[in-house]
Amino acid sequence: MAKQDFAHVTTWVFDLDNTLYPPAARLFDQIEVRMTAFVRDFLKVSAAEADRIRHDYWREHGTTLAGLMRCHDLDPGPYLQAVHDISLDHLVPDPDLRAAIARLPGRRIVYTNGSGDYAGRVVAARGLAGVFDAIYGVEHAGFRPKPEAGAFAAVLERDGSAAGSSAMFEDDPRNLEAPHAMGMRTVHVAPAPVRAAHIHHHTDDLGGFLGRLV
Repeated sequence: MAKQDFAHVTTWVFDLDNTLYPPAARLFDQIEVRMTAFVRDFLKVSAAEADRIRHDYWREHGTTLAGLMRCHDLDPGPYLQAVHDISLDHLVPDPDLRAAIARLPGRRIVYTNGSGDYAGRVVAARGLAGVFDAIYGVEHAGFRPKPEAGAFAAVLERDGSAAGSSAMFEDDPRNLEAPHAMGMRTVHVAPAPVRAAHIHHHTDDLGGFLGRLV
């Protein structure tokens, strides 16, 4: 990793789930259970069919929510409230990560396919409240999900930030394709690396990685 690769960065964009907390916390396991239950009740299908639809919509539309909105005219509000009504008991504050993020020069923002309210709760549970300049949920992108380029563009425009001077930290490799094409520096945050042209850097230790940049 070359520190100079980030010398031009003035906006640091962080995904939320499995990025600002380790996958071992398994929060998304809880969310997936609630998504399947919501799809089951909303579409009046079996649990097995609901789970298949949940996964297929995620693959085809970027998120299960996007698929439900496009294919079934779902009101996103009740869905977002239901699927994010989970326990955060497995999250613990990370003072080292907080210190590393706080030292970054420029704007520091969170952008998630979840809701802004949920993101705020997770950020607080990780001891990161107050370290970010803004938190953006899927609603701030007009309910367009990552990996759509228009979703990233909407959030950057709302934030007043330019792609060419931004870096994106994300656990899902497909969600780094659009940022790369837009000119953002891309960092894959995950236990194992994925080799792809749209991924500039990989880390399994976000705090340590950031600590080497400043």
